[in-house]
Amino acid sequence: MPLKKFGDNDIFHNTIRTSPKNQFDVYGGKVYYQNASEISGAFTGSAPNIPTGFKSLFELNVDRNEAQTGLIYPFITKNGTLTSFRTISTNSFNSDFVFGDTLSGSYPLSASVSRNYIIGSTGRERINALKSAMSSYSCWSPQYQFSSSYGNKATQIINLISIPSIFYGSSISKENGSISLKYYVSGTLIGELQDVNRNGELIQVGPSGSTGSGSVAGIALYNEGFLLLTGSWDLESGGVTRNYLEDPTSPMPSSWLFYGVGMNDLSGTAIPYINYRMDFEGVNYIETLTMLAHAEKAELNHSNNPTYVEYSSTSNNFESNSAVFNETPREIKNTVKSPYPDPAGQFEKITYITKVGIYDGDHNLIGVATVSKPVKKTLDRDLTFKLKLDLQ
Repeated sequence: MPLKKFGDNDIFHNTIRTSPKNQFDVYGGKVYYQNASEISGAFTGSAPNIPTGFKSLFELNVDRNEAQTGLIYPFITKNGTLTSFRTISTNSFNSDFVFGDTLSGSYPLSASVSRNYIIGSTGRERINALKSAMSSYSCWSPQYQFSSSYGNKATQIINLISIPSIFYGSSISKENGSISLKYYVSGTLIGELQDVNRNGELIQVGPSGSTGSGSVAGIALYNEGFLLLTGSWDLESGGVTRNYLEDPTSPMPSSWLFYGVGMNDLSGTAIPYINYRMDFEGVNYIETLTMLAHAEKAELNHSNNPTYVEYSSTSNNFESNSAVFNETPREIKNTVKSPYPDPAGQFEKITYITKVGIYDGDHNLIGVATVSKPVKKTLDRDLTFKLKLDLQ
């Protein structure tokens, strides 16, 4: 097998920018992602082994029944390499395990959007942890200031929407105002927020002429994946109240503070006739490596494949003595087609390339590219194979 070295102009490093679109619907206390409903398997009620609205990190344990077959899981044996899981602290690793013990984790690992209703001191540490991030965005809008005439985020009621980075990549896109939050009652839109100014302000844009239309109801932290909703005005006319707080004695009017109730907020609340939809785009960068593998004229036209030679009764005989090693010449198989049924076409060395191997500097095979069908290589033919590898 011939080895050829990549030239200076044969390797290219590129970065691809993608914009994954995401859509979440919340209805009946459940989250639905990209309009996908729950998929039942042959051995379990949920084929992906994750709830609806979640995304599996490794897509393992698909259609496996935990009670019957068990679930696969990661494990490490404690040895001299001192390798451990990130979730196990150094003190616990040293004191709780001896050499030879098995450290195990669990699959599947999954994530979904979630909601936190923050009032008083409950959950306020999550808001305090975002103080520095909000300060970095304050150059875009005074709404990001932790304490201002628009409110003090250390005390005001906040509806915090958390979006894991597995859905958007590097950041949530602020281009084209990709963030859209819609609030429905009985299929009728009672409120919609959009980042129309592309500065992180979530402004109510619909329905036209509704209460709060044109007002800022929250802010978006693009890089961190958080939406902070503070709009407290009543989105329904007629003084309608609903049991958003799971307390029949304290019904509340519909507002942006209750957007997403049932969005993995541990309440499991299903408010009748209420549906929420959240749309946004992400920004994801993928590092790619492009390699050009050349097969020039008059090269790579010999093969070690046994079918490359015509075998006969004497094709593999050889003679040897102390001074000579002589192998009987072997005739290369002629694969040139002829328009006539009996004579063969004029002989030409032809090979068919099926795979391109990629080796490191120590000649270790690190990758193989396979073509969909063998590529014919003649003596007068130049070929270039374009190999592309995502480094993510």
